[in-house]
Amino acid sequence: MTRILFVVSSAREIVLADGSSHDVGVFCAEALKPYDRFATAGIKVAVATVDGRPPQLDPYSLEPIFQHAEEDQAFLASITRTFMRHINDIRITLQHLTEFDLVAARRIFEALKRAGAKPDEARIPIERSARKAWSETANFVDLLSADPQVTAKMSAAELREIADAVQADAKRRSDEIRQRLSTMPGFQKPIKLGDLSDDDMIGYDAIFAPGGYGPMIDLAANADVRRLVQVMHNRSRTIAAVCRGPAALLSAGERPDGLWLFDGYRMTAFTNDEEDQTPVGKRGMPWSLEAALKNRGAVFDHAPAAWTSHVVVDRILITGQNPASAVAVADAVLKRVAVRVRELA
Repeated sequence: MTRILFVVSSAREIVLADGSSHDVGVFCAEALKPYDRFATAGIKVAVATVDGRPPQLDPYSLEPIFQHAEEDQAFLASITRTFMRHINDIRITLQHLTEFDLVAARRIFEALKRAGAKPDEARIPIERSARKAWSETANFVDLLSADPQVTAKMSAAELREIADAVQADAKRRSDEIRQRLSTMPGFQKPIKLGDLSDDDMIGYDAIFAPGGYGPMIDLAANADVRRLVQVMHNRSRTIAAVCRGPAALLSAGERPDGLWLFDGYRMTAFTNDEEDQTPVGKRGMPWSLEAALKNRGAVFDHAPAAWTSHVVVDRILITGQNPASAVAVADAVLKRVAVRVRELA
């Protein structure tokens, strides 16, 4: 049976640049979504932390803003791509994605079609209002409520009801994720990484490090993480990480020539642009993950637009940029371990 080891942070807090502390942990969706993807594929997943303590759930990752349905996020991405002639001209920030009800676009589009609008007739006012919400930092639903083309089909109250339902669904998903992760045996009784021998480590086909602020605390300079990464690298096993999870790569140590184990590898991680938009990042991070990876020798690659899914595969290394990339990273891991299983068959 194919086996994957989750290397998860058990850190509890981070000290920021201003000296204040902030509760941290594992970013829930970045752990649970890949876990479910692997389990559905019949893969046995184990969880390890550096000290054997169960991971803390990152409070920020439980915010409803990170729990919107994938189909709603995908539809919104199709809308924002229409804003400018070139994607580099589009700067979508966390504020745009969380404060203006833009994520309700798909459900409003479907409601307009049910009310008799043709697809193009429904999409045009949605794109128009979304563009205005983006450029003027205005509320998307309020703009639609003032559009005669929309209100001819739906009332302002119906539009608001849809937007409220989107937020309520996200809150429900957040509660479900909290409940699941709080009761899953692997996350509540993880393996202590140092208890694994080299042979134990070789028994896994891949390792996966989810993000959250935690990896920047206890995975970035740890001797057991270094041993694990080197053992997996030397056996050409898959090494994967998402968001701030690539902080674990900083523990990897050096090659015989003195260069970092991943020197010259293309990779991605949570970017400075994205970090600066988060509440914690605005207070001042103690160090920059993007800069640290570049300084060690990474060929850093990022999506043209922040907060969009972006995965980089280079040899045995698979990295994802942000929470939106978690499922795509898991799928890339599944493809690689499937190739390895076929080669061994």
